[in-house]
Amino acid sequence: MDVLYLMWDRGTVVLSGDVPAQIRALSFVRFDARVGKYRALGMYYYRIKAVLDSLGVKYEDGVLSPVCRSVEAARRPSLRQYQEEALRSWLRGRRGVVVMPTGAGKTYVAIEAIARVGQPALVVVPTIELLRQWERRLSEHFPGRVGVWYGEEKRELCITVTTYDSAYVAVEHLGNRYPLLVFDEVHHLPSESYRQIAELSPAPYRLGLTATPERADDLHMLLPELVGPVVYRMAVSEAAGRYLAEFDVEVVKVGLSEEEMARYKELERVYRGYIRARGLRFRSPSDFGRLVMLAGRSAEARRALEAWHEMRRMLFESRSKVDAVADILRRHPDGKILIFTEYTALAREVSRRYLIPEVTYDMPDQERELVMEMFRRGEVKALVTGKVLDEGIDVPDVDVVVILGGTSSSRQYVQRIGRALRLKPHRAKIYEVVTAKTREVDISRRRRRGVG
Repeated sequence: MDVLYLMWDRGTVVLSGDVPAQIRALSFVRFDARVGKYRALGMYYYRIKAVLDSLGVKYEDGVLSPVCRSVEAARRPSLRQYQEEALRSWLRGRRGVVVMPTGAGKTYVAIEAIARVGQPALVVVPTIELLRQWERRLSEHFPGRVGVWYGEEKRELCITVTTYDSAYVAVEHLGNRYPLLVFDEVHHLPSESYRQIAELSPAPYRLGLTATPERADDLHMLLPELVGPVVYRMAVSEAAGRYLAEFDVEVVKVGLSEEEMARYKELERVYRGYIRARGLRFRSPSDFGRLVMLAGRSAEARRALEAWHEMRRMLFESRSKVDAVADILRRHPDGKILIFTEYTALAREVSRRYLIPEVTYDMPDQERELVMEMFRRGEVKALVTGKVLDEGIDVPDVDVVVILGGTSSSRQYVQRIGRALRLKPHRAKIYEVVTAKTREVDISRRRRRGVG
């Protein structure tokens, strides 16, 4: 009988030698006629091993080539009870997603998971800001063992932090060098490109972190196969008052001028008239994509799409929202305030009117970090931003969050209000500024309904 070999080849596991019938029958194993061997995507490595072990088959395993032998923490994080529960739930299978609100300390769960597994880990994050934040936090516990992989900076160490974009490009190189994958903001992973990071990696251990895994396009249904099932879930309401600050939400309604409202109603008539006439229903981004496709072929559809975009601009760039900020600032003269907008133009106007620093994507890294550090130290009392601070960035001690515009996404809402929910002796305040008598009132209601 030929010896069975498992080998790694550019994102796939190659089986050569005497491959058992039970392995050949697996739906994810394919015969590659080009090389005369069986092959499977890297992510099925652990399942192939489980079947072989259950059959008692002996095999030579050359798939994993870890970047170092082991990982030991110089300092272990002190976990709260719920963090320990989340970790225990994950350790049962060493695969799965942990769902906890922004500010509840998901990072510390991941750090302890890395320490308990004791093997090299690749941490994947959505932005450069988060990469730097993770690098700093990990280095406190694993000094000298943390590298980063993005752009021109490629330092591969026992724990390496990378972005989704960089990991997607380098997965064939990095894939088999880290037995543990940690995906921060794991809801990004199921997208068509990013999912290949998980598919082409043989890492047997996988941890996903997010405040809300659900996606409007339902692609979160792929997470159990890519990372594992949700193994622990904590809602904002469970954490508020014990582990997060209690909070109050105040909806501030502003109006359009008579002229603006007349224009809004006309745009709404054009948009809704076309949607009703065509029997279109929008339950997800892919459904809305149908209107975009139709707009490429039909002048009527194009007018409806243009009407939709102009309606959004009227709601999310309303001057009356900028005016409303003045009253909120007066109410909280000593508070640390974070203001979110949907569009950069409105953030810029708020910044100009009230002399509040603006944080944008196109700011040089050093300038953005300087502004953030001044805010952390209290030298700057308020910041305004578009979507830059939606995800993960550590902005401690925020007392007030002002939302001037956003989607109906509960995820975005949870991430934004989470900036004010770090545990503190007083209640946090959330202001939602919405345009009365428009669809924005319903959008606000839907996103708040999604916060359990």
